[in-house]
Amino acid sequence: MGKHTISQHLEENQKRIEDTFAACKDLVILPWRYGSGLEHAAFSVYFDTLVQDKKFNYMKETLQDLVSHEVGPGEDITPEDIIHFFDRNGVSAQSSAVIEHYDQAVQHILNGNVVIFFDKWNHALSYPALGLEMRQISEPITEPVVQGPHMSTIEDLGKNIGLIRSLLKSPKLKFAMLTVGAESKRVIAYGYLDGAVNPETLDDFRRRIEQIGEEEVLETSYLEEWIEESAYSPFPQARYTERPDAAVASLLDGKIIALVNGTPTILICPSKFFEFFSATEDYYQRAVFSSLIRQLRFSAFLMALLLPSIYIALSTFHSELLPTVLLLAILDTREGIPFPAFVEALIMEFFFELLREAGIRLPRPIGSAVSIVGALVIGQAAIQAKIASPVMVIIVSLTGIASFALPQYSMAVALRIMRFPLMILAATLGGLGIMFGLILAFLHLASLRTLGQPYLSPVAPLDIKQWRDVFLIFSRKTLLQSPRNRHLHRKTGGRSK
Repeated sequence: MGKHTISQHLEENQKRIEDTFAACKDLVILPWRYGSGLEHAAFSVYFDTLVQDKKFNYMKETLQDLVSHEVGPGEDITPEDIIHFFDRNGVSAQSSAVIEHYDQAVQHILNGNVVIFFDKWNHALSYPALGLEMRQISEPITEPVVQGPHMSTIEDLGKNIGLIRSLLKSPKLKFAMLTVGAESKRVIAYGYLDGAVNPETLDDFRRRIEQIGEEEVLETSYLEEWIEESAYSPFPQARYTERPDAAVASLLDGKIIALVNGTPTILICPSKFFEFFSATEDYYQRAVFSSLIRQLRFSAFLMALLLPSIYIALSTFHSELLPTVLLLAILDTREGIPFPAFVEALIMEFFFELLREAGIRLPRPIGSAVSIVGALVIGQAAIQAKIASPVMVIIVSLTGIASFALPQYSMAVALRIMRFPLMILAATLGGLGIMFGLILAFLHLASLRTLGQPYLSPVAPLDIKQWRDVFLIFSRKTLLQSPRNRHLHRKTGGRSK
């Protein structure tokens, strides 16, 4: 739009506004006059779909008072005169902004401000009046907990930052903001704890995030494309949360968080592989119980990744590894099935993924019912029609249930992608194919980096001293008994890093 200065002629400014917002039926241009002889002209412009009624009604009352304000004929109007008048009438001068350029005025109008243009003055005044209805703070939808805080972030960026600051009252907590998008002008905020974050990681993050420029960012997940090392890796390189307490714990661990105005999701980076198996509630339970649940999640990960492939390999190539009674039972259930185990698994996996997507897209009251009933009906019908064996239905069902046990949905999606290549390898090479696929996956994970840090750390490169929160969770009391770990305990707020 260009850096055009505001004209001293009121008619020219109004014509510009009308041309810029042509066909915008919710734009309001309110002309008015003031002074002892009403010889001074001005107009206010705003979107009535953005401003709050209470704020603007009070602004209108102030404008009515300004009509009777005595300004002599021919007197110059200075910014100080107008601001002081509004300040004396209860409209804080601190919230006002004196605008010099026309494109700034347009942006203020789009942000929900009331912008006032005056005749014979090449500036404009802007006052905030945004009043969009926002949902109230409620329980987290995607991360519910039995024990712990029951509050989630919302779509208001300012309130989200306020929630985080209310939980982490430290001057070391820093937030920086930038505006991106040629049209949307979305505000991105990223925060970190000074002294806990790695300076090199922070510099790398800033360099990547500043490259967005005029690209549109409509949701927090858009940022992951700019900060991830490998865009084509199936494994996620950033975590997401809607819990302020989880964001605070990540800040204490030296992570960087990013928020986008208009979305409740918080991005946490850099995120390493083993961090996707931890949940917020792990640190609100006793360490022994949380460690057991952590082991259960790792078992679920292996089941969701390997169970169909192992069944295909055993039933196709390595039947001698099965006990005789179990082998006979499997052969008995597969009697009359016209497809090999791989095709059978492929068909059932396709139907299961289809049901899963249907359950997500359908309205919530009927989505879960359709998923459960659909799975039962299709599974039973497939068995009776001799399309799939009962064992295969059980295998696919256990695989789907295991993927639901992972705390981060993005990691479950990665397993859905990795499962099919492993099934193909198992159908062609048997157990050797599975081992070949796992070696390739491990090599990829070992070479992957997230904001310059190894993705498999502290396993690769190996650092046993950092295994305090990987496979097992050590109690805070145990950590404090070690003088070496006391500083780390204070730094991470009691969480194991």
